[in-house]
Amino acid sequence: MNNKVKAVIENLQRRKIKAQYFDSREAVIKAILEESTNDQVVGIGGSMTIKELNLHEVLKDEGKEIHWHWLVDLQKRNEVRQKAASADVYLTSTNALTETGDLVNIDGVGNRVSAMYYGPKKVIVICGINKITSDVTSAMERIKKEACPPNAKRLGLKTPCAVTGECNDCRSEQRMCNITTIISHKPMAMELHVYIVGEPLGY
Repeated sequence: MNNKVKAVIENLQRRKIKAQYFDSREAVIKAILEESTNDQVVGIGGSMTIKELNLHEVLKDEGKEIHWHWLVDLQKRNEVRQKAASADVYLTSTNALTETGDLVNIDGVGNRVSAMYYGPKKVIVICGINKITSDVTSAMERIKKEACPPNAKRLGLKTPCAVTGECNDCRSEQRMCNITTIISHKPMAMELHVYIVGEPLGY
């Protein structure tokens, strides 16, 4: 763990957010299994990090009840989003994490970001080192350059960024940049963990 990551963890802890560092994806998966031992119902927010870690399958094998809208047909997604938001534990990632400890996110529907601060009993945010930025301004720049465009392309959306790879602050009907949140301290009504992994994960 380098000095920058150490400072991020210390700043998160000052904000009453439980923060830990893990060298590898195997180590963070083990920690999540241990942390969720007593949590039967698991909600998951849209996250390439979770998909890359295959966490939904790992937890399913542990007998957990999984609610993730990525796993169901389009007509069932709103129902599953609502169930995920009231789960015992909610797993997701963050679009950016500042060195001072802010979790910065941009969302299209809003289910992921809202569940990060209200609804579930506990939230675990898994963040690869590629998502650490110096401040909120650089966090926003990162999201609009490195997160939203590739995500729009992956989803096959007809937005300018899916074609150009750059944010155009569009007015497209399929625009993804609808809701921006900054979590700057532990939400009052839930337990919040941030697990930083020492390798790139997600967008």
